[in-house]
Amino acid sequence: MYTTRLREQPLHVICLGASGTGKTYLQERVSDLIPEEGKVSGTAISENALYYAQDLKLPHKLFIIEDLDGASHVLYALRELQTKSSIRKIVTHKDNKGNMKTIIVEVEGPISFTGTTTHERLYEDNANRCLLLYLDGSRQQHEAIMEHQRKRSAGKINKQQVQESKEFLRDVQSVLKPIAVRNPYAEHLHIPQTVFKPLRTNAHYLAFVEAITFYHQYQREVKSDPDTGERYIESSLSDIEGANALLKDVLLAKSDELTKACRNFFELLKTRVSQAQQTCFYRGEVRKWMRINPHTLRYYLKQLVQYGYLNVLGSHKHQGHEYEITNLAEYHKLHGSLCSALDQALARIKRGGNR
Repeated sequence: MYTTRLREQPLHVICLGASGTGKTYLQERVSDLIPEEGKVSGTAISENALYYAQDLKLPHKLFIIEDLDGASHVLYALRELQTKSSIRKIVTHKDNKGNMKTIIVEVEGPISFTGTTTHERLYEDNANRCLLLYLDGSRQQHEAIMEHQRKRSAGKINKQQVQESKEFLRDVQSVLKPIAVRNPYAEHLHIPQTVFKPLRTNAHYLAFVEAITFYHQYQREVKSDPDTGERYIESSLSDIEGANALLKDVLLAKSDELTKACRNFFELLKTRVSQAQQTCFYRGEVRKWMRINPHTLRYYLKQLVQYGYLNVLGSHKHQGHEYEITNLAEYHKLHGSLCSALDQALARIKRGGNR
C-alpha cells in the first residue's frame, strides 16, 4: 500500500494493536523498503508544522507517524491532505518593513499516510480514510516472533540476505513510473452490503486493485486511448483475486460493529465457554480463564451487552454478573457472507467475461 504514494489518489494505513504487540516495529520494517527520498517520518509534530512543510517536498511521499498520540494536533491537517491532497491556512505575516499582511500558506500533496495507535475509536475520523491493519495478537504469532528473536540472538539469521532483499525491493520502487490504471471489471465489483461506511470502503477496494496493477506495470501491456491519447495499463483478474485475498480481513473488520480488540476477546470467550461445555458464565470465571485486566474486562463486557451479543442473567456476590452469549455463530456467518460476496462477484466476471 505504501507504493500508492506514487499515484494521484494514494491509500493510507493505520496499524492498530495493543501496547507491545509490535505495531511500530512492523511499520518501520515495511517502510524500510521505501527509498529514503520517498518518505518523511516523525515521532511528534507541532500544531502548525504541516502548513510550513513546503521544503519537505511532500507530493508523492510516504508520511510516517510512529504514534498518532504524538500527532494529535495535526490530525485535521492530515485529514485534509488525505482527502483534498492540499492544505491552506490564512495567517498574518510581517514583511521586511514591519507591516502586517494577510497571506495564504499552502502545502501540496498528495501523500500516503501511515501511523500506529492503540486507540481505534479516538482517531475514528482519520481511520475512516484509511485501511486498518490489526496486528495478530494470538499466542501462535507471539511464539513465532519469539522464535525469530531466539534465532537472531543465536546468529542464525542471514543478515546479508535480509539486507540484499531490502535493497532489491527499494530498487523495484525506484523504477516504478507514473501511469494511468483502468479496471475494465470495476463495474462488476461490489463490496458486501454488511460493510459499514460503504462509500469510502468501496473506493479503497477499487484503489487497492489498481495499486496491485500499478505495482505490476512491467508485466502489463501499455495501451493508448484512441480518443485522448492517454497511455494506460489494465487490471487483470489476477489483480482482483490478489486484492480479495489480501483485503478480506480488512473488509471483515469494516463489517464488524465491534472493535477488533473487543472482537478478539469475544471470540476467545466463545471458545472458552464451548470448551467448558457451558451456556452461561460469570465475570469472575472470565478473569480466571484469560488473566485479563479487570477494567478492560468490564469495558468489553459492557460493550458486548450494549450491542446485544451478551445478556445479563443475574449477579453473584463473589463471581459478579452472570452472562449468556446470544449467538455463538454470528461472526462465522458474517465472515461467510463477506467472503461469499467477493468470491461470487469474481466468479460472475469469469463466467460472463464482463469487461
